[in-house]
Amino acid sequence: MQFLTFIGFTLFVAIISYLKTRSTKESTEEGYFLGGRSLTAGVIAGSLLLTNLSTEQIVGLNGSSYQSGLSVMVWETLAAIAMVLTAVFLLPRYLKGGLTTVPGFLAKRFDVTTKTLTSVLFLSGYVVVLLPVILYSGSIAISGMFNVPELFGVTYTQSIWICVWGIGIIGSIYAVFGGLKAVAISDSINAIGLLLGGILIPIFGLIMIGDGNILEGLSTLTAENPEKFKSMGGPTDPVPFYTIFTGMMLVQLFYWGTNQQIIQRALGAKDLKEGQKGLLLASFIKILGPIIVVLPGIIAYHIFQGNLESGDNAYPMLVKKVLPTAWVGFFAAVLFGAILSSFNSVLNSSVTLFGIDIYKQHINKEADEKTVVKYGKLFGIILAIAAMFIAPLLLGQDSLFDYLQKVNGIYSIPILTIIVVGYLTKYVPAIAAKIGLISGVILYISYILIEALYPKVFEGLHFLDIMAILFLLNVAIMLVIGKLKPREEVFVQEYTKQVDIAPWKYVKQAGLGICILVVFVYAYFA
Repeated sequence: MQFLTFIGFTLFVAIISYLKTRSTKESTEEGYFLGGRSLTAGVIAGSLLLTNLSTEQIVGLNGSSYQSGLSVMVWETLAAIAMVLTAVFLLPRYLKGGLTTVPGFLAKRFDVTTKTLTSVLFLSGYVVVLLPVILYSGSIAISGMFNVPELFGVTYTQSIWICVWGIGIIGSIYAVFGGLKAVAISDSINAIGLLLGGILIPIFGLIMIGDGNILEGLSTLTAENPEKFKSMGGPTDPVPFYTIFTGMMLVQLFYWGTNQQIIQRALGAKDLKEGQKGLLLASFIKILGPIIVVLPGIIAYHIFQGNLESGDNAYPMLVKKVLPTAWVGFFAAVLFGAILSSFNSVLNSSVTLFGIDIYKQHINKEADEKTVVKYGKLFGIILAIAAMFIAPLLLGQDSLFDYLQKVNGIYSIPILTIIVVGYLTKYVPAIAAKIGLISGVILYISYILIEALYPKVFEGLHFLDIMAILFLLNVAIMLVIGKLKPREEVFVQEYTKQVDIAPWKYVKQAGLGICILVVFVYAYFA
């Protein structure tokens, strides 16, 4: 019965996505990569949330809260502020330039080589880090909820391989053959189910703790685990409080403002108003995120008395424990949709980056739109297969979420540096951007290697501190080069008039309200 419910809901989403995208011309670049620039606020918000809210978040962050408590909620609450900044400052500039990819701006601001280097860096991060983590975390969830080892008579490791390849193949079909609109439509449907199911898990958990009374359960949970309900992390927590003011905000700005897999949803907006409303709606809902991705981990800690082998098993085990049997198939389907969403969103962005920034730019400059889309899809298939081989190798990581955030710095900080300098200065030349990218990557990889070999060298410094230090260092390097060898002509961004860039008249008021709400939530739990 559980399996039939799972298959039924998954097919329902696929059919609706197909029917809704039949009229979109997927053979054109704009149709395939940006959904024909037709996305409205609701679709953008739903797609943003579900692209982000996948199993690397649900499994990984609940695993962190199982170990460390409420302080890890900063990954959710601070995201709302980053999304506000993106809506107010970055999105107007992106849409003014008619961008399809974030590196497309870098070609105009610096040069084509800078754009290509950035695209290659994005793609390297996606295939080595992001896609494998999404597949692996999704496999942990599905394997745990359906007890795949027992179902197929295989070992736990073999069950992870089975789930990785199952998720990877289905996700590839969505992303490679459906384009952004198919991804966005399926995201929106699954977002509703995920929000509903995600809220039900802590509700059922609290009911179990309180012997049928949800308020009694919450009271018992907070009274017996007071150390888990502190929003300000200490020095030994995954996110010490002070890192909010060092590297944390940089990570959030990169993710929500410059990361191709995320910002591509807003780039597909029909106009600036819809894009800003979509981002702000998503940021408001994001404040409620800890209910889904932090609280269940604390509930799991209480129910299992901290005796689980790994924090990353906390969420799948809790779902299996508290969710009524009749709901398991539906929730597994919704969770499967969330896994597919993140996987196919990254894959779709990879296809976009390769097709436009590499294939058309360097391999076949005369290629028509249909050919660009065709070879982009072929690259997407190769990338997906590579990620499916890498994903099971992550088996045994201590904390999946911490691993993801730490390794992401290899490409996130260098890319954020050159985009920030690119928008805030007018005379910094292309050579500065190239040096900034290369030095950023080399310095961060050096930090990871030194820390692994000689842990005492960086004792007392969090990886978010290192990110902040390297960001400032790279900015300084670029500014010095700009001073010594400025570009000959001042950079002026041109308006392509592809979409209406009149802002939503309430964007600043709504953004300020969301920021105040974030501060209130954080202060309340302090």
